[in-house]
Amino acid sequence: MKSNPRPRKRRFLIFVLVLAAGGATAWFGWYKFFRQVEPTPIASDEEWFKHGSLGSESQFGIPYWIWVVLPRIFPDLMPGTGGYKSFGVVWEPGSELPVGFTKKTVGFPRVGNNCALCHVTTYRLKEEENPVVVLGAPAHSFNVQAMFRFFSQAANDPRFNANTLLSEINQNYDLGLCDRLLYRFAIIPFTRRAFIQQGQQLAWMDRPGKPDWGPGRDDAFNLPKYFLAHLPEDHSVGQCDFASAWNLQVRKGTNLFLNWGGESPSVYTVLVDSSVGVGARPTRDFEPNMKRLDGFLSRLQPPHWPYPNGPYAIKADLAATGKALYQQQCASCHEPGQPQCNHPVPIKEIGTDRERFDSWTPEASRKTNRAINEGMGAHRPDTIKNVGYLASPLDGLWLRAPYLHNGSVPNLRALLQPPEQRPQTFYRGGDLYDPANVGFVSSGPAAERGGFLLDTRQRGNGNQGHTYGTALPAGEKEALLEYLKTL
Repeated sequence: MKSNPRPRKRRFLIFVLVLAAGGATAWFGWYKFFRQVEPTPIASDEEWFKHGSLGSESQFGIPYWIWVVLPRIFPDLMPGTGGYKSFGVVWEPGSELPVGFTKKTVGFPRVGNNCALCHVTTYRLKEEENPVVVLGAPAHSFNVQAMFRFFSQAANDPRFNANTLLSEINQNYDLGLCDRLLYRFAIIPFTRRAFIQQGQQLAWMDRPGKPDWGPGRDDAFNLPKYFLAHLPEDHSVGQCDFASAWNLQVRKGTNLFLNWGGESPSVYTVLVDSSVGVGARPTRDFEPNMKRLDGFLSRLQPPHWPYPNGPYAIKADLAATGKALYQQQCASCHEPGQPQCNHPVPIKEIGTDRERFDSWTPEASRKTNRAINEGMGAHRPDTIKNVGYLASPLDGLWLRAPYLHNGSVPNLRALLQPPEQRPQTFYRGGDLYDPANVGFVSSGPAAERGGFLLDTRQRGNGNQGHTYGTALPAGEKEALLEYLKTL
């Protein structure tokens, strides 16, 4: 008796159709959520530093159109007016995104970040002037903690829903039926959950007794301790200023260290860890990106003192006297090539606020090294727990205010005063320069407008220590200040 071939043909046809449908579904999912379209190459190293992708968009990118409309829907949750500019980011005229923000299509357009977010700043010599943008400088006006809080608060607000967001997006752009459905049922709910989860992961920064970071600072080593090493919260605080990133060439050499606590033994370690911190992961382009960053930042030089003429121009004779004082008082620690430069000064000797130093532990170092080197395959020299705070080169010192690792001293003139005579409170975050005191304007109406009041009596904000030069006569202090402007 012959079998009927029709059922077998039918089953085969059904199998082929199911396979084709599955393949089409998989392709559609890949195309709409994972397809990577490389952005147009940026030839200029300067522009690439400001907006070039390090790959953070894949895992941590915010859907572009959601990013665009959030400040319009939640203006009451922003620190001030002006949308994202209220976080103190640098946004150049004519640019689609602020400096440090990137855009790349991974299924759909997403916004990520790169290192420029924390290492580009502005300054103004007069209130009415347009700001001067400086690459590689500490982003002393950028409030990353406020931005973290904004995304979390927005996601926990009932206005964060598909109807509201899509209605606002439609004011700018027609997504099309297919993408509207994807945004409604997948992209918007997923983004909301991701923001809520991030807020939960960062809840430690809002615990009682932990001061706000404020603009120009973060808790640089508690972040990897909790996110990468997955250590339990230990109630430590480690707020510290963003550092300058220019002239990395003088930070290179055998047995030289970087970061405020001397945790990183190489420039490459700093570049890798900073890139991982903004969401990049070692992929095909990771190593070329690190080499390009290294080359650019190693060549990048700090700007010169911006007053070539007038009452604040450098007085050559006074600076010459100051140079001799610098050699006596400062060079052994801060001049590249000298024994202590790029090495940590023991914590008991330097005497500055030790909270940042204590926040990093040998266990955190071991587990973070394992997470980055073994878990991600980055293979950079291991971080360590060192003995104190780093004595770094003073290049571009005039633009690196406020001073000390935690930004607790507003200007160089105050730093040369005994700790008890330094301001207990001052405003930080503004970009109007104060040439008389060598720092940014930190008191008065111009500083108070949008400024952050730093209280040095709060935990981790202490302005004690680093008493070098504080006993000099007034005339010698003036000479030393004059020379420090030239660095």
